[in-house]
Amino acid sequence: MLLLLPLLFRGLLCHGASTVDPQVPGPHHLAAEESPSFRLIQISSFANHSWTKTQGSGWLGELQTHGWDSILATIRFLRPWSQGNFSKEELKSIQALLQLYFHSFPREVQAYASQFQFEYPFELQVSFGCLIHTGKALETFLNGAYQGLDFLSFQENSWKPFPGAGSRAENVCRVLNHYRIIKEIVQKLLSDTCPRFLAGILEAGKSELEKQVKPEAWVSKGPSPGPGRLLLVCHVSGFHPKPIWVMWMRGKQKHPGTRRGDVLPNADGTWYLRVTLDVAAGEASGLSCQVKHTSLGGQDIIIHWGGYSFFSLLICLIVIVTLVMLVIADSSFKKQSSNQDVFSISHPAFPTGAKTQDPRNSVRQLCLAQESWIKNRLLKKWKDRLNQL
Repeated sequence: MLLLLPLLFRGLLCHGASTVDPQVPGPHHLAAEESPSFRLIQISSFANHSWTKTQGSGWLGELQTHGWDSILATIRFLRPWSQGNFSKEELKSIQALLQLYFHSFPREVQAYASQFQFEYPFELQVSFGCLIHTGKALETFLNGAYQGLDFLSFQENSWKPFPGAGSRAENVCRVLNHYRIIKEIVQKLLSDTCPRFLAGILEAGKSELEKQVKPEAWVSKGPSPGPGRLLLVCHVSGFHPKPIWVMWMRGKQKHPGTRRGDVLPNADGTWYLRVTLDVAAGEASGLSCQVKHTSLGGQDIIIHWGGYSFFSLLICLIVIVTLVMLVIADSSFKKQSSNQDVFSISHPAFPTGAKTQDPRNSVRQLCLAQESWIKNRLLKKWKDRLNQL
């Protein structure tokens, strides 16, 4: 396993050699997290002795910045700044290294599967990367998992089994530790290449990573959790960076029943969060949803349950104005129709026999029917919209 890696590492290390410590930006370079990190994640699935599939991805914190195209065997740069400040030669060397690694890794694993007591089907996961703590202290990691359970790690220039991983992990570490050159290469990648790449990608993506987008918040009622109870839902969307504080409050006290969901990505790179509260129907009065975010400049968003947000008030105002206009139009049309009827009846030159039909009456009836249909449809749409608020 990993026996072919030294063939291409020499070129990478020559391109990446540095006589000074990598300059890692301070915490202000990442608004989204205090300790920026970069990691490569590998997931390899082995169905049997001949079928295998490997996926690879790169992550800056919780933001995916890279992918691996297993068909073309190339790196996919998912952001305009994903290349960092590495030269084309360095990136080519890294891509060539990954091509060799992803090609040889499954073969080496299958060759050692019997010796390592890997039982098909099985899955291996690898997490490799570095993290910069406040104060510029560097932390590196390389962890391996078998079937989703911690298996081994690389620490202090040595492969070590995780506690409780058993004799299988001890056997794998024993084999890997025989190859000194691989350990030196891994240590170089962790201590030099990774922090330099992290510093470069933070600088290249600074404008996007530091952008501040204010959240929008609204409250709604979710599915009833039971008789006499309400599920209050506070929605917060469109914010960046990701860290945010949302809580259901009673006055200035946090409600202990608050349940926070996962922070999910929007298509535009912002985030969405849903926070719920299950309460008795009679206890909902006086509750509010409070939102804290760096983009708000200390001006928290507070939405009271039973109150209405600006959006809701705007919708209600539009509905009221529309209804008033329809009523006025209807009254005006009826008045005009009444005057026309009086004129036609009182005029002696125009008889109104049963077989005589005024074309204006047909047009008037058609207009009335269209008006009624439009008004009913508008009213139904507004009613449905109000029920959703």
